[in-house]
Amino acid sequence: MTIKYWLGLYAVLIRSSVRSGMQYKFNFILGTILAALVQFAEFLMIAIVLNKFGAIKGWSLHEVGYLFAVMTLSKTLYRMLANDVHHLEKYLTTGELDQLLTRPVPILLALMSQNFRLMPAELLQGSTILFWSLHGLHASGQITWIALPYTLLAIVAGSVILFSIGLATAAVGFWMTRINELQTLTEDSAQTAARYPLAIYPAWLRSILLIVIPVGFVNYVPSLFILRGEYGPWLMPAIALVAGIVFCLAMKFWKFGLSRYQSTGS
Repeated sequence: MTIKYWLGLYAVLIRSSVRSGMQYKFNFILGTILAALVQFAEFLMIAIVLNKFGAIKGWSLHEVGYLFAVMTLSKTLYRMLANDVHHLEKYLTTGELDQLLTRPVPILLALMSQNFRLMPAELLQGSTILFWSLHGLHASGQITWIALPYTLLAIVAGSVILFSIGLATAAVGFWMTRINELQTLTEDSAQTAARYPLAIYPAWLRSILLIVIPVGFVNYVPSLFILRGEYGPWLMPAIALVAGIVFCLAMKFWKFGLSRYQSTGS
């Protein structure tokens, strides 16, 4: 089977999942509105603090807004396309994973196409903050138009990195089953920490966020070049390479974990 075939099959499964979810339009609209309010309130709290103190370790409000927006959009892209990878525990504890294993498609593809989520609130919030941040930085002369395509590259690479972290964490479930607490550490807490400049953290924590759980490569590392001109243009291809390496390692770990999986009936 070719990659084109599997991508086409994934698109068909996604359309089916979307049609199923849109049967409850009121819940979708209400959930979208509430999510938008929560997302904007979260950044508003950061903005209030920065407005009072001016900057954090030399990082302005527009720069922190940029970090926040890139992380939000990268996470949204990952969770839109592979939402139920994050919810593998449910499939393990209820036996639903065994049902997916009987389908004539790769298990990861089947899992990724389950419960596809449209996330307009997160897309709107992230895009709005990103536009505001880039506009402010451009008006001050800190960046030029080239920051936009570099930012889009960072978001795509960032979504691959976040997906890889989520996939590796989910694979631990093949041994532990219960992984919610681990996901809180490797995904939720790590991503929240990376919405701020890593320069504010001690060296040991920066090392964790760059090496052990590499969320720093989603927004902080690319921002060093895009916003501050540090290191040089080679940094962006290097980030794409990091994303590719992390993805390959996560896939190998996933396949290894799946080979050790014992179904609920065994």
